[in-house]
Amino acid sequence: MLRRTALLCLWLTTLPHPALACRLALVLGFDVSLSVDAADYAAQRDGIVAALTDPRLRALLLDNPQPVAMAAFEWAGHREQALIADWTLLDSPAAIDRFAATIAAHPRRHRGLTAVGSALTYAVAQLERAPVCTRQTIDLAGDGVRNNGPQPRRIYDTSDLGGITVNGLAIGGLDPEVLQWFRDNVLHGPGAFVEFAASRADFAAAFRRKLIREVQEPLLGMAAAPHHG
Repeated sequence: MLRRTALLCLWLTTLPHPALACRLALVLGFDVSLSVDAADYAAQRDGIVAALTDPRLRALLLDNPQPVAMAAFEWAGHREQALIADWTLLDSPAAIDRFAATIAAHPRRHRGLTAVGSALTYAVAQLERAPVCTRQTIDLAGDGVRNNGPQPRRIYDTSDLGGITVNGLAIGGLDPEVLQWFRDNVLHGPGAFVEFAASRADFAAAFRRKLIREVQEPLLGMAAAPHHG
């Protein structure tokens, strides 16, 4: 009996350990549709990299025993999504630097229509393969309303997103209605919010504000965004 117990203990110690829990799995989706020119794309890319070097954000990422996991992708038309940076636990300065460098080196792949619902579906699929985390959040940045693929609210009506939060970063300049459209159609789940960048020049500051807010611990009793049906 003792020998059997010892063998069992030895077998258990050789099993692969489950992924360490993190406090947030955050997937970032960035608009590369036709309305996003080279300067707009550079503003998004450089804004992400600048935010990841910000001292306050780094402190929020690192001063917690449970890390944040992050991934990023680009999106445009219905079948136009591409992973920019795969899931990374941002648990050290080196890990954050690697994630930022991957984004900085990414070559843009698409220039299609604006399929926000399809981007949402892709983001949900990425979360299904994310590390085990307490919270899951999708962040979609875009400069226009949906003109291709399913409406976001159709995704919400036909899919079980569980406790996933969907936030937005609306980029103005081309469509004056984009901010309200994001509020009415994109936001979903506990504590959902939208940031606004009035122009490409404002993107970096808006993205930094959004990211700081997302990685902070949520307030107790935070209300969920309405489910649009």
